[in-house]
Amino acid sequence: MNHYETVFILNPVLSEQQVKETVSKFEDFLTSKGAKMVAKEDWGLKKMAYEIQHKKSGFYHLFQFEAPADILIGFETEFRRDERVMRFLTVSLDKHAVAWAERRREKLKSKKA
Repeated sequence: MNHYETVFILNPVLSEQQVKETVSKFEDFLTSKGAKMVAKEDWGLKKMAYEIQHKKSGFYHLFQFEAPADILIGFETEFRRDERVMRFLTVSLDKHAVAWAERRREKLKSKKA
């Protein structure tokens, strides 16, 4: 199982319910294919540096997961097919990036507490 991180931007005209449905759709896709979710983050509505599809903002989400490499093609195909997704990026994490992500999550938890 490889470690991956995906950031995706959803259309800003979606309602809160539609955003939740979209995020759960992609999470369900991963778990149904045998992936293990490590972390999920909702970064909220953010202003973008440049316009995408004539929109100046979008709902940002981050998934960190462990999965076999063969499900990535299907996962990214789902992003391309969904009109609610404006952009996405999936990267493979090496052992240093995994350690950094764990430290980052711990730091965020301590700030919230």
